[in-house]
Amino acid sequence: MLYSTGKFVSAATALLALAFVIGFLASCGGTGSNISATTSPGPAGVAVTISPSATSISTGGTQTFSAAVSGNTNTNVTWTASAGTISGASNTITYTAPSAAGSYTLTATSVADTTKSGTAAISAVTNTTNSCAGIALGQGASLNGFHPFPATNAWNQDISTAAVDANSASILSFIGTGVGLHADFGSGTLSGATIGIPYVVVDSTQANVNVNVGVFAGESDITPSPIPATAPIEGFPNAGDNHVLVLDKSNCWLYELGNASVTAGNWSASGSTVWDLQTYNDRPLTWTSVDAAGLPIFAGLVRFDEVATGTINHAIRFTVPATKSAFVNPATHWAGNSSTSPIPMGMRLRLKSTFNVSGFSANNQVILNAMKKFGLIVADNGSAMFISGAPDSRWDNNDLHVLGTVTAANFDVVQMPTQISSGNVPTGSAPAITSFTASATTVTAGTAVTLSWQATGASYYLISPLVGPARGNSIVVNPAATTTYTLSATNAFGRNTKTVTVTVQ
Repeated sequence: MLYSTGKFVSAATALLALAFVIGFLASCGGTGSNISATTSPGPAGVAVTISPSATSISTGGTQTFSAAVSGNTNTNVTWTASAGTISGASNTITYTAPSAAGSYTLTATSVADTTKSGTAAISAVTNTTNSCAGIALGQGASLNGFHPFPATNAWNQDISTAAVDANSASILSFIGTGVGLHADFGSGTLSGATIGIPYVVVDSTQANVNVNVGVFAGESDITPSPIPATAPIEGFPNAGDNHVLVLDKSNCWLYELGNASVTAGNWSASGSTVWDLQTYNDRPLTWTSVDAAGLPIFAGLVRFDEVATGTINHAIRFTVPATKSAFVNPATHWAGNSSTSPIPMGMRLRLKSTFNVSGFSANNQVILNAMKKFGLIVADNGSAMFISGAPDSRWDNNDLHVLGTVTAANFDVVQMPTQISSGNVPTGSAPAITSFTASATTVTAGTAVTLSWQATGASYYLISPLVGPARGNSIVVNPAATTTYTLSATNAFGRNTKTVTVTVQ
């Protein structure tokens, strides 16, 4: 007891001494606020990060970068680059890569502490129209000259000299010859939503997630998809088509959702489709996509990044109020809502070559000239002569409105191929999967296993769970638990599946 009491007295004495020292410091100006300031983050705690921290873009291409500063209330930065040019002076800038391929560094330096900076590694790759490597990252990112799908694809087909359809006049009369074009996209917001159909570009750092697909599951590509929880939704927060478009630049696939929503990072949609940006995969005839015509949506959007280059190299998506229960190539699905409409899904309009575009702005001339060369493709039922595009803060809405002076009377209907309806749907064989095997069927967790397959007649393959779309005839997986993998092989005439199980002990 005496020893314990002795310890207690000693501790109490120490506390009294400490209190005296603190009181003495206070009398000399050592206030509580000064003591607190010495423990708050100061310049020594400043950290700078850049997003994205690493990416590849085309030579001469652009990428938006953002800098974040922690550890100080002054979050401003200054930007420098080892080569290339920087536009803007805020924490978000646009970087333009040099014309020479190579590796470059972008640096953001804290204004509060110039000894602290963050860097981003940039690989400038030779600009080609058929490689996804040069596409920028982020929402509404520039494709930097990349053209989705091959040059021979219908979306990229030059129809400037194609014959006029024999029923052109009556079809245009049905639409209404006095109806003007309407750009269903622009800058700013309408009813709280961005104007147009947004998209986002991701890379291999974006994890795959599962999508809960509803009413159109039977005609969907249900597969793990690299969809960020923050992916922009068309029309959100309002109800509507609510499309989500995601381009994976690392693997060159396009993912599209319809009637999409996300809750706590979990995505749901009425339908989902996957498109091979390199080859264009044929989906079964009569199947819908997330667009009524069975087509990809992204391919037909007017984007500011391409208008800024002076050329649009593809057809443009548009809508009409009523269509018949038929489609023409490249469409694969009808959504007839009128027994009197002469218009099938996939029908194409072309702005007359004699139409004088010289009185329009430079941007509008680019759009109108694309209508002369590639035309407009009917993709859905909707408002008459509404053309689709992606939202962008650089659009001039008043200028886009001037397109309304161009009416249906200024167009021709391009001669249509055979119309497909319920009575003449082409038939053929769905893909045949002859084998789907695993290099090992019993492994320990995390072991690399090669899945291999042999099939004939397939346009594209999907593997679930975890994998997603695949090219070639094999892929490596690393199962953490016993997994049954399903291979789906699809073409214009249907889909077949086969499974293999890998047991994890």
